[in-house]
Amino acid sequence: MIRYPVVAGQFYPASASQLKAMIKTLVDEEAEKREVVGLVSPHAGYVYSGPVAGAVISRIKFKDTFIILGPNHTGKGKPMSIMTEGVWQTPLGNVAIDSELGKRILANSSHLQQDNAAHQYEHSIEVQLPFLQYFRPDIRIVPITLACGNGAAYREIGKEIARSVRELGQEVVIMASSDMTHYESQASAQQKDQQAIDAMLRLDEDELLRRVKELDISMCGYAPTVCLISAAKELGATAAELVRYQTSGDITGDYSSVVGYAGIIITAVEMHPLVQLAKETVETYVKKGKVPSPPKELALEMKEKAGVFVSLHKLGGLRGCIGTFEPAAPNVAEEIINNAISAATRDPRFLPVVPEELAQLHYSVDVLTAPEPVKDESQLDPKKYGVIVEYGFRRGLLLPDLAGVDTVDHQIDICRQKAGIAPDEPIKLYRFKVNRYR
Repeated sequence: MIRYPVVAGQFYPASASQLKAMIKTLVDEEAEKREVVGLVSPHAGYVYSGPVAGAVISRIKFKDTFIILGPNHTGKGKPMSIMTEGVWQTPLGNVAIDSELGKRILANSSHLQQDNAAHQYEHSIEVQLPFLQYFRPDIRIVPITLACGNGAAYREIGKEIARSVRELGQEVVIMASSDMTHYESQASAQQKDQQAIDAMLRLDEDELLRRVKELDISMCGYAPTVCLISAAKELGATAAELVRYQTSGDITGDYSSVVGYAGIIITAVEMHPLVQLAKETVETYVKKGKVPSPPKELALEMKEKAGVFVSLHKLGGLRGCIGTFEPAAPNVAEEIINNAISAATRDPRFLPVVPEELAQLHYSVDVLTAPEPVKDESQLDPKKYGVIVEYGFRRGLLLPDLAGVDTVDHQIDICRQKAGIAPDEPIKLYRFKVNRYR
């Protein structure tokens, strides 16, 4: 069977060349790629949700097969359906179904039924495919749609998927296709979506179900997401990270009635000790007002002396960032403790972090190499090197590989502004690298 596209020309361009050109503007091909167990990605028209879908897809290492779980918006077909044979067609070509894995999932499942009708006019899986094809033209999928059911059934389907993956020894990525709150004000959507995102980041499917019901969150793909979390934990997932969140209002400028979009990755990688220290420091200080002591046994990366920046993010946006150009403490551990507290409470751009925010925060730690002088701009690269601009006692620093900073001139301009150095004042330039931990 060929499943023909039904929203080409509506949700995304019907022309292959135009579709590729549009996706190119929505993805970051230079983004650091992560090993993931699964992800959550939105499925609206690309002009609205494409920036979020592109951001999350850009940050994953691809596997041969994606198991894609989507909601059933149409009400057609079986309530819990899987396709195990055929191809899905998009303007970028055909995507084959991984029949072996699909049939194994079907055989192991007490809930899923083989059914094509549920998929024929449903867009939630279709709109994910061109993004996958852009990065991997030979990608295979197992499409699953979910309509009415209950939490126990969704959790069981997740476990059945995980069992099937283990039995075949395959490496796969599991994707839940979901938009967030629908057609409420920006403030209301953000408030509700924060609650759902918090449960997802905790990998707590029961709490997600409870919040969706009690807070009346119109998240269309909550069932696929519950399945995803259940399966991911069975496959060893230990952490989740919000890559990006925005609403349709951020595109249209109309904040009276918006739809929310979240891009989340789920990984099986333990938090790095440097990041764990930053997190524990902020939580201890914000909750108890106490400065924690460094670990009794320092990890290797904590023993050296180096400049360190600690960054906090919330809902995909910056929430605080403070650091030191050069080491001010005896070791990296103490440097992290000092700068983590400053990032949470002393960044002049933000109010201090409060306890209610802690669950929504994500952390990164940048350990700087010693700055080295450079002769001119030709020795700089905004993706590879951070830069320090100096005039007299004034110094401005910018970390490397920041979103939206793509040229050396832009990098230097930002540093000048940070340091209060006028465009016509002569400067000395220094470059450095960072080891970035998330």
